Amino acid sequence: MTRQVSVTRRIPASAPEIFALLTDPDKHTILDGSGTVRGARGGNPERLELGSRFAMDMKLGAKYRITNKVVEFEQDRLIAWRHFYGHRWRWELVPGDNGTTDVTETFDWAPARIPFVFDRSPVPRKNEAAIRKSLERLAAHFGER
Repeated sequence: MTRQVSVTRRIPASAPEIFALLTDPDKHTILDGSGTVRGARGGNPERLELGSRFAMDMKLGAKYRITNKVVEFEQDRLIAWRHFYGHRWRWELVPGDNGTTDVTETFDWAPARIPFVFDRSPVPRKNEAAIRKSLERLAAHFGER
């Protein structure tokens, strides 16, 4: 059983430009297509790297805080983070022609502590819609309409 959803979109920016945004927790509200990310907490690193921990203020009905850890990292190509429950958010960048980049965002619940809960819930479908919106926001941030 596949336990991930992914969406890819060509973004009108270079991989280093996009990666700079992804590795800055203060900028994650720019990316959020789910409407749950409210802002970065104080004390986060300026730039994420493998092993970095960063906390975000969130709201899904009630307000809460989530701490994430970067678990995959390849400069200008790949970053993924997870939190306590184990599922991952992964961003993969493939440079294209004329300064564009194909960006794939993936919600991967295979490593989650309780993946069967996601299997039987609407969460993957909702996250796929949020991923599409996140990539739209990313494209708009870099000037695509």
